[in-house]
Amino acid sequence: MKIWTSEHTFNHPWEMVTQAAWRKYPNPMTPSIIGTDVVERKVVDGVLHTHRLVQSKWYFPKWTHSLIGTAKTCFASERSTVDPQRKRMMLKTINLTFCRHISVDEVLYYEPDPTDASKTLLKQEASVSVRGIPLCHYMEDMLTSTISMNAGKGRQGLEWVIGRLNAEVKGIAESADDFLMKTRHSLDDMTESARKSMDEISAHAAKAAKHIHI
Repeated sequence: MKIWTSEHTFNHPWEMVTQAAWRKYPNPMTPSIIGTDVVERKVVDGVLHTHRLVQSKWYFPKWTHSLIGTAKTCFASERSTVDPQRKRMMLKTINLTFCRHISVDEVLYYEPDPTDASKTLLKQEASVSVRGIPLCHYMEDMLTSTISMNAGKGRQGLEWVIGRLNAEVKGIAESADDFLMKTRHSLDDMTESARKSMDEISAHAAKAAKHIHI
């Protein structure tokens, strides 16, 4: 068995990072992830529990096909919890494809950085086990290296999603400002029109009063 761990700090608040985590796929940095489907979702004591099925492509060397088989697409089970009170998000993923010979358990924790609450600390752990086939240790090393490389791409993908979220927020703010500006202009026009109408009514009334007096 091989154990791999990593820590990374995002220069974004926990709320932004966790929101991006839900919208992480698809992104151009990790094209191997084809899609995700929600199997179950519920809230228990204020904590959101979600079970998703993740579909991806694993690019194993051809020489491994005779050992573990082949699959056009692979599936993994992801179970997550989000505690907004404690500001803690946990995602645990296990592979379903090739599970007869390969076991990959991965856990991600998103929490506010203890040294700076405006940032988010990601802790990542993975255990890899290959059994029942030749070259087990070699394949464990190969899979661990792949996990490490994919983790870097995953962080880049998350930054990409955060950039899109910030652009969406900026776009909404600009649209709101534009709407308020147009509304203000419309109200000004209505006020000016009403003022002119009142002036005209006053002028007509003055003329009518003059004629009555004569």
